[in-house]
Amino acid sequence: MKTSPAACGHQSWSISDDSLRRYVQYASESCIQELLMSASVSTSSVSETNKLGIGGDGWKILTFENGVEISKRRSGSLHIFRSRWVLRSVSPQQFITVANAIDAAKQWDSELVEARYIKDLEDNLSIIRLRFGDNSKPLFRNREFIVYERRETMEDGTLVVAVASLPKEIAAGLLPQQHNAIRGLLLQSGWVVEKLEDINSCTVTYVVQLDPAGWLPKWFVNRLNTKLVMIIENLRKLVQTTEPHSG
Repeated sequence: MKTSPAACGHQSWSISDDSLRRYVQYASESCIQELLMSASVSTSSVSETNKLGIGGDGWKILTFENGVEISKRRSGSLHIFRSRWVLRSVSPQQFITVANAIDAAKQWDSELVEARYIKDLEDNLSIIRLRFGDNSKPLFRNREFIVYERRETMEDGTLVVAVASLPKEIAAGLLPQQHNAIRGLLLQSGWVVEKLEDINSCTVTYVVQLDPAGWLPKWFVNRLNTKLVMIIENLRKLVQTTEPHSG
């Protein structure tokens, strides 16, 4: 591994593809386990949580409408948002085609000006650059993210997509930061898609983690709730327009 000063003044680490692959595999394991734990609420406990507001696992229901549940949990300064819903006439294999970093980023902000795969480490392991423009919303304005994306199929057929930013030094070694861009940080996030007894339906859980270094304004939380529901609905429509055999 070589260390060199990056253009923006931060250190950058130049590492081999093999070292990068080993690092991402190791780092993404905890992300996958977190995602599976977040999706492990049974249908009965979801209905109980809806009545009580806060479940025994610490998730607080923020909204539940049109079959979409939006929940939130705190862990230190970390704000973890979870959306869960059942998709009828959509198989896990159909939905997983749009459950990826690039399609999700397009739904977060239409001013996504660049989304490309920088490096494929394995068939299920990639490094991606996401860049938002000057007209993006404040959360994304003039920001770029260098993230890994790992896709796994569990023994029971559950599909998991784990997405998170690379450490800034590794990201700078792969792609030096541009002077006019702010390099954002995406904490462990991703998708869990579980098949139901009806083979053409699935339960989808989407987890997003934010670390605002303190308090989140209520208006921002409310806006994020709305945005999560919109993302879910837009991706559902995307599945149904790109899959001619879905219902």
